[in-house]
Amino acid sequence: MQYNPVELILKKRNGHVLSEPEISFFITNYLSGSIPEYQMSALLMCFFFQGALPSEISALTKCYIESGEQISFADELKVADKHSTGGVGDKISLMLAPIAAALGLTVPMISGRGLGHTGGTLDKLEAIPGFNTQYSIEDIERLVLKHGYAMVGQSEHLVPADKRIYALRDVTGTVESPALITASIMSKKIAEGAKYLVIDLKIGSGAFMPNIRRAKELAEHLIETGNSFGQKVSVVFSNMNSPLGAAVGNALETIEAIEYLKGNYFPDTYEITTTLITQMLKMAGFAKDRQEAEKMINSVVDDGSALAKFAEIIEAQDGDPRVIEDYSLFDTAKYQIPIIAKTSGYIHEIDARAIGYALVQIKAGRMQTGDKLDYSSGAILNPKISDKIEAGEQIGTVHANDEAKGREVAELIRDAYKVASVEKEQEPMIYEIME
Repeated sequence: MQYNPVELILKKRNGHVLSEPEISFFITNYLSGSIPEYQMSALLMCFFFQGALPSEISALTKCYIESGEQISFADELKVADKHSTGGVGDKISLMLAPIAAALGLTVPMISGRGLGHTGGTLDKLEAIPGFNTQYSIEDIERLVLKHGYAMVGQSEHLVPADKRIYALRDVTGTVESPALITASIMSKKIAEGAKYLVIDLKIGSGAFMPNIRRAKELAEHLIETGNSFGQKVSVVFSNMNSPLGAAVGNALETIEAIEYLKGNYFPDTYEITTTLITQMLKMAGFAKDRQEAEKMINSVVDDGSALAKFAEIIEAQDGDPRVIEDYSLFDTAKYQIPIIAKTSGYIHEIDARAIGYALVQIKAGRMQTGDKLDYSSGAILNPKISDKIEAGEQIGTVHANDEAKGREVAELIRDAYKVASVEKEQEPMIYEIME
């Protein structure tokens, strides 16, 4: 059926509900070139301001999925995945995927690149010499079936509608719409064949979601949309008021992930990784509770099978598996610049977003999708909220290949720590879990 695009824009602008055929018409004709970008932009802005009912979000998601090919796995496989809404120092996927695969889950992990203050899983993996993240849908299936998991980028033929519309959202100020975020996340995870999905929805200074009220609105959309496509979804609300672990920067974070798989944990990354995998194991029927799941998770780290899985996928995706034991194979920054505390006291706040943006200046991240990264640059940051520090104490190290810029970044990072004389309570890493 034919519709008038202007009438559909006006209908949504005025707060009315679009039907599935109307949404399908608009998306299909935008992709074919019949509807121009300015009209698509107008409709996106209507969704941004008016929100969307579950039926509209499901229709958007369905259109995204049907715009390309889909991956399908046999019913007997327990296909599970994890999605993070992005943070600073978030290398959780690098530990989670091999652990989950070592426990018998099938994990077709399709990830993204970093932009702005947040890092990207693909960038961390590509810090490994030779590691390839770009595969066809057929090759992704082959990798997953052979190795139990893959860590790859989005194929051009998987939900191409989302790729085009996300690029438009990025330049029209409509990225933060809960309805559009939901359709974007869920279309990729459903199209890749995941039956069980855990979402790490981050809240705090280094996250896109500033508070749990906004995050819960998004979580309800994600769960309801997943359920409408027969997918089980669990949302974990996690703390992003401080960079995760100690390392921020692609090679540095990958090394930290390898150390994790060797049993050398940081408390915050352990808590988040264990919680997310626990939800995956419970949804798939592999574990009945946290205690059983945690014992399973610890066992595959302790016996080395999770680390072996990571080495296996590095080799399968053309990377150099020797990095597991020889960190000198990673690019190394020329300068290591100390970050020195100005005042004594207890850390009350850390502006994680400011740290992420500071590190963009030494190419640890990118402001535009085409920006070239320096995989060796980044920072090692030791103290957390509630820790006591002393004036003159080294609280971290910036790794940079430009000494002058590195010193500027060290000062910016130092200023991101807010210190007071009174003690500060530790913050929880997990706020809540919604299923």
